[in-house]
Amino acid sequence: MVTHIDRCVRISPADKARLRILFLAKHARASGTPDAVDGNHAVYHHEMRTTLEEIGLNIRVADSYESLFDRPDVDFVVTLLNRGGFQNSEMMAPLLLSWRDMPHLGASPILRGVSDDKYLSKMIASAHGVPTMPAQIFRRGGLPAEPAFHAERLVVKPNASSASWGLAMVDSWTEARTQIDYLHGEGHDVLVEAWAPLLDIAVPVVGGSGGQPWILPPMMYVPADPHRARSHEEKRGLIDAGDDPLVLVEDRALLTQLEDMTRRLLPDLWPFDYGRFEFRYDPVTGAVQFMEVNLSCNLWSKKTISRSARSIGVDHAMLVETIIGHSLERQGLLTEAPLKVAA
Repeated sequence: MVTHIDRCVRISPADKARLRILFLAKHARASGTPDAVDGNHAVYHHEMRTTLEEIGLNIRVADSYESLFDRPDVDFVVTLLNRGGFQNSEMMAPLLLSWRDMPHLGASPILRGVSDDKYLSKMIASAHGVPTMPAQIFRRGGLPAEPAFHAERLVVKPNASSASWGLAMVDSWTEARTQIDYLHGEGHDVLVEAWAPLLDIAVPVVGGSGGQPWILPPMMYVPADPHRARSHEEKRGLIDAGDDPLVLVEDRALLTQLEDMTRRLLPDLWPFDYGRFEFRYDPVTGAVQFMEVNLSCNLWSKKTISRSARSIGVDHAMLVETIIGHSLERQGLLTEAPLKVAA
């Protein structure tokens, strides 16, 4: 029987010594204290760098896209440089690395683009029969459109931003138009969707041994007030909100439904190295609706993927080594077979 530990990957000492790895992140050189603008992302980047070093990888660091203008003198790049300060910046590092034929962690640029476009990911879900909230895209400079659906409450947000920046919950299309105009003025395409009752559930998926997707235990976000959206400041730790109130999903029927929905979406997005498939769950009706997928998402030990892995006995360092080992193996960079992890 395959166990959770069997799915982990441990890179051989010889490959750890041989492979030169660049850690690329905005706060790659950070000291571990929060940033005034990016908040806990600076803490996360520091933790990731130190974890890579503790694993025993041969690490050097960089913190800008400019470091990729010439081909880096390394074998592999671990890039967390996702927030470049311009629209669709999530694709920039993967595009530059593809230009230089440089293997890297994450996913191909086109998959990053599709997944970061919340509207396109909803279309993928719908094409596979996975329910999603009614939604409409308003592209900046696009064709004018009248509301395509009715809802008592609407969520208006940038179509490709992160951590709820620019999100507004409104009660009419008139209010929605005001927020659309504001976000267009800030340079964003805008997604408007029908609000659905909470709770939020994230299904983590990482690459494990054998090159196959490994679906980790789903985690449910259980806020004190399920009718209030989390702010950008809360998610980035710019105000004190404590750790995310995450609990494991234990209902067997719900677990089966979440895994089925996730597996329907995987063929259009694989291969990737790690991500979260996010759903909205109404405990009153039992309805589950797809919201979005986040590839190359937050791997901080305080966040969903690491906390999910910990629930099955996989600590943060082993999770990170497994994800990187999977990526190295699928891209043909390991000269020795990954070591079997001792139980």
